[in-house]
Amino acid sequence: MFKNYLKIAWRNLLRNKSFSLLNIVGLSMGLAVTTLILIWINFEVGVDQFHDKKDRIYQVYNEYPIDGEIWTWNSTPKVMGPTIEKDYPDVEAVSRYFYENTFLFSNDEKNIKSTGTMVDPSFLKIFTFPLIEGNVDTVLEDVNSVVVTQKFAQKMFGDEPAVGQIVTMDNDDSFKVTGILKDPPANSEFDFEFLIPWAYLKQKGYDDNNWSNNSIATYVLLREGVNYDVFSEKIKPLRKTYDKASPDMVTFLYPYKRSHLYSKFENGKEVGGLIDRIRLFGVIAIIVLVIACINFMNLSTARSEKRAKEVGVRKVVGARKRALVAQFLGESIMISFLASAFALLTVLLVLPSFSELVNEELVVDWLNPRFWSIVVGVMIFTGVLAGSYPALYLSSFNPSTVLKGTFYKINTLITPRKILVVIQFSVAIILITATIVVKEQIDNVQNRKLGYNKDNLVYVQMEGDIEKNYQVIKSALLESSAAVSVSKTNSPITETWSNSWNFQWKGKDKEDKTLVHRLVADDAIIKTMGLQLVEGRDFDLNKYPTDSTAMILNESAVKLMDFKNPIGEVVRDDGIDWRVVGVIKDFVFNSPFQKIEPIVIEGAKAWFTMIHIKMNNKQSISDNLATIEAIFKKHNPNYPFNYDFIDEGYAQKFVDEKRTEKLASLFTLLTILISCLGLFGLASYMAENRIKEIGIRKVLGASVSRITTLLSKDFLKLVLISLVIATPISWYTTNRWLQEFAYRIDISWWFFGLAGIMALGLAFLTVSYQAIKAAKSNPIKSLRTE
Repeated sequence: MFKNYLKIAWRNLLRNKSFSLLNIVGLSMGLAVTTLILIWINFEVGVDQFHDKKDRIYQVYNEYPIDGEIWTWNSTPKVMGPTIEKDYPDVEAVSRYFYENTFLFSNDEKNIKSTGTMVDPSFLKIFTFPLIEGNVDTVLEDVNSVVVTQKFAQKMFGDEPAVGQIVTMDNDDSFKVTGILKDPPANSEFDFEFLIPWAYLKQKGYDDNNWSNNSIATYVLLREGVNYDVFSEKIKPLRKTYDKASPDMVTFLYPYKRSHLYSKFENGKEVGGLIDRIRLFGVIAIIVLVIACINFMNLSTARSEKRAKEVGVRKVVGARKRALVAQFLGESIMISFLASAFALLTVLLVLPSFSELVNEELVVDWLNPRFWSIVVGVMIFTGVLAGSYPALYLSSFNPSTVLKGTFYKINTLITPRKILVVIQFSVAIILITATIVVKEQIDNVQNRKLGYNKDNLVYVQMEGDIEKNYQVIKSALLESSAAVSVSKTNSPITETWSNSWNFQWKGKDKEDKTLVHRLVADDAIIKTMGLQLVEGRDFDLNKYPTDSTAMILNESAVKLMDFKNPIGEVVRDDGIDWRVVGVIKDFVFNSPFQKIEPIVIEGAKAWFTMIHIKMNNKQSISDNLATIEAIFKKHNPNYPFNYDFIDEGYAQKFVDEKRTEKLASLFTLLTILISCLGLFGLASYMAENRIKEIGIRKVLGASVSRITTLLSKDFLKLVLISLVIATPISWYTTNRWLQEFAYRIDISWWFFGLAGIMALGLAFLTVSYQAIKAAKSNPIKSLRTE
């Protein structure tokens, strides 16, 4: 029996090649999209889930009430880790993590740049980063030891043994390689090539007991059996005990295994994060697959006349409905199997490009039985989902009716097939509208006035001998034709790395905990960045030596401090009185999608990490960079010259949104394509079904345009109904998305109009091809008797 069903299914596929191809292509596209999204979701959900003790690893977070809201952040003071380990016996281990930094490492005459960090020795006992060589109990004991990854060892030592080798960091301190780690996997938020003991920071004087300096990450491993909820209550008053300046601050532990997906907090509550995007694209995957299944349903039921007599004969000779349902489901599963094969081939071909698009190293473990069990499960599910309605529909035919050929109800007002087409195009219009809104929002923000000039502006990290030779380098740059202005800062102008609510000024409310950002510059900051001066002046250390303790405010800071005449006012920060010498217009320094917050620019008495260089716009960029590189190589010969463009740094702020736009556009295009494939098949069948009617109309004088309109209008009506349904849904969903941004567009009526026109145009082009083809056919052939 099964063999007979298989033969019939295969013959039907071959007999109706065009419809079979449409079914297989549509399903394979839906399955390929779904598979790609599931691979990405599986990657993101698996980030840092490989740690053996993940259920006991927590990151220390802080909560603090500011302006009536509870702020949450995960940076902590350096002293917090040892304090937790000392005061709480429920804690098995604690490790501090100094975030990643890039250093120059040397061995004999070989130099490489590598990214890594400083950690407590217990880090390798908390997290699962296996050692290939070395003892986990001793590798980070010595202050001048370093543990390197396979990647680091290969770059620095090649095939030579790495353990025991001596490397010099930044031409200063020497370290002995005591262990080699497996490279951290791609699905880890940790991205390091070396680990140095925390004791090194202490030796260099960078460790401190300042409870107000939240600048590192702290991880805690609870002992087995410790109740997380109970311990959370114990640790809450930690800051109140030790940090007298912030008695209202609350400490809590957050499960590290959730931090990648759930990183967004509002008013002290976890409200989502990356999980929102995963859910969104998970829904898109389901929608695309369902639309592909709808195609199958529509095309299968549309050709029901071809199978009607077969069903009637089978029923007359005793076939039960259950057997017929099983037969048709089996056929759909077979088509799903063929579609799955093409889908997997597509995934194999496009996975590298998709990985680049989502900016992750996605791989498929083709030998993993779990992967194939999921593939088979999705294949069967898709076959059953796509074939369920056609199977039930075809198996329900009355044999006496179908054998007479009188079972069709072509002109029924509402049919399941029409409903499915409406659903398809409603989804397509929603996705088109969403893509338009995302693009307009990004374009609008990209065209936002920055408040500074990012053109011909580069920055160089201060490393090696740059700080020691800064004045010589600066003079050489200004004397050359390459630079017109040079300034030192503590961060790129596109972001801030320092902020505080402890600034003090005349008239400040003691309860005011507004966060104020801090930028540091030595000289000519307004000129170098192209900031817009409102009143006062720029920093000028040559003319005003006291500008080392001068300050420039943006307009938001002036408004916050309520200065009527800001020039000459004093703002106290970190024990220093800073005198205001200038006010600038607000400029975008953090997220361009959000409102501009208060920021102060402090003078040269603070700390620096970057040099900003405004290049001469009368010369080519390549000539300018060649001159600048020669100057840096002369005065910092042991380090390669590296630079970054400010405009490229600003563009990085749009990477996530641009990625969302590209993905939305891609899935929208595929959804439309799948929908049009189904519509093409339906139009082809309808034209074939009405071929004699078309022949009679042509004989009676109907024109090609009239016949085309006749065959197209019913489909276009369905698309118009889809537009009516999709418009309010589109408005609601896109409006909710836009609420996440303080700087956003208004939703315009033309977004929906354009989406509707595109859907109607594509539907008309799809249907009209078959309609025109039928209208131009020879009526003699169509009216000829069989």
